Amino acid sequence: MRVAPPIVLTPEERSELESWARGRSTPHRLVLRAQIVLRASRGEENLDIAEGLHTRPNTVSLWRRRFAMLRLPGIQQDAPRSGRKPRLDPEVVRGILTKTRLTKPRGQTHWSTRTLAREVGVHPSTVGRIWRLHGLQPHRTQSFKLSKDPQFEEKIIDVVGIYMNPPERSVVFSIDEKPQTQALERTQTILPMAKDWPEGRPHDYRRHGTVDLYAALNILDGKVVTEFHERHRHQEFLAFLNTLDRQVPPELQVHVVLDNLSAHKTEHVQRWLRRHPRFRFHFTPTSSSWANMVEGWLGHLQKLALGRGSFRSVPELKQAILDYVAASNGRAEPWCWTKDAQEILRKVRKIRARLAEGTAATADRIISHPLASGH
Repeated sequence: MRVAPPIVLTPEERSELESWARGRSTPHRLVLRAQIVLRASRGEENLDIAEGLHTRPNTVSLWRRRFAMLRLPGIQQDAPRSGRKPRLDPEVVRGILTKTRLTKPRGQTHWSTRTLAREVGVHPSTVGRIWRLHGLQPHRTQSFKLSKDPQFEEKIIDVVGIYMNPPERSVVFSIDEKPQTQALERTQTILPMAKDWPEGRPHDYRRHGTVDLYAALNILDGKVVTEFHERHRHQEFLAFLNTLDRQVPPELQVHVVLDNLSAHKTEHVQRWLRRHPRFRFHFTPTSSSWANMVEGWLGHLQKLALGRGSFRSVPELKQAILDYVAASNGRAEPWCWTKDAQEILRKVRKIRARLAEGTAATADRIISHPLASGH
């Protein structure tokens, strides 16, 4: 005859069990288990506990034994179960994953659940489940651009160092141009937003000229200095540098983060720098506009002030930009760079490794017909 194990509780266990047993938001299964253990600790038999709690004796015996062996964690969570045996052959799963990663249907750039299901001979929902389980999304892409600058590491360390640890008694400007900014007038009136109706804009427009915008973001206070020009040669760039030189107190050093535009590196610019020794340039790596913080501000300008606007002339476009600059400077806050240089370099090395793997896989890629297998 099987004898029920005796239950002896510590004060802490009893307090926790009593809290579970009377908890209003506690799951019912845990309330029942706690009540079983509490009654067992008072010396009640399994049959009496089952009758008093309106459950089965086998249930009482199970949770009594589980608590005796594992204590509180034993009744707090269910024991792991083996679950249903997989109905899909593992070889089929591996085949789906291999085809998804290393092949593509003839005449198409990527698999869909339906085309791959026809290829393998399973239901499309099966392909979808396998993709979700392994984190594959063939319908999605993301853009990337790896810099080929031979001084990539040195430049990133320099630029990020200026962002994260700016020198004392200095200002740090992030400079860029937004060339050929167009004054576009929508051909029809923009429809205002209404209930269940977003703002409506015609897709076509009339062009009314362009302007080049120069912008310098002071990352220490978040304010932006802007200037309009008709072109973006070294002459206009030097005019903008003179504007910054006049606005910054003479006792401060000026560090400028900028891209590799040829107008930034001419002999005229070099002579200007020799005459203004407090200015120091920090060039971002080529093809790395993300390293120039003012790009974020220019993106906000385009999204919040220009992209949905309609401008009948260049002066109207300029006024819209000036209005945004005034509003932005009125609520300006310091811009903080959060990724240190070594973390960026680790990610770049990881992308380079994945790119090398992808190149090797492409060399061995099999082009499959979407309706036939083995041909």
